[in-house]
Amino acid sequence: MADALELEALWNDFHRVVNMPSPELADWLRMHDAGENVEPLPDRAGGATGRHVLAILQKRRTDLTDDDVDTMRHVVDEILSQVDLANEPEPEDAHDTLRRHHLMSLGHDPLKAPRT
Repeated sequence: MADALELEALWNDFHRVVNMPSPELADWLRMHDAGENVEPLPDRAGGATGRHVLAILQKRRTDLTDDDVDTMRHVVDEILSQVDLANEPEPEDAHDTLRRHHLMSLGHDPLKAPRT
């Protein structure tokens, strides 16, 4: 596990880049996975990383596991590699929409302001 200062910085970075609250992320994961006639079970909606992000959002910092910390690092790195939080552009085409949907599955909606 990370030391206390590193964990605090990661916790803050994670909550800064993951700008969707847990109910909104849960709704997105269910809606994104829903088929025409089928909706997935709530605990199986979305990809493994999206479900893990949702679980982390519902935890206290003191309850994090090593796996949670690894997922938080991955999500922060993934989002920051694709997003300039200070200057997020509006989606312009289908590629941007696919990118937005990928980011939303990680808990970041590029159309929302980042958390401060």
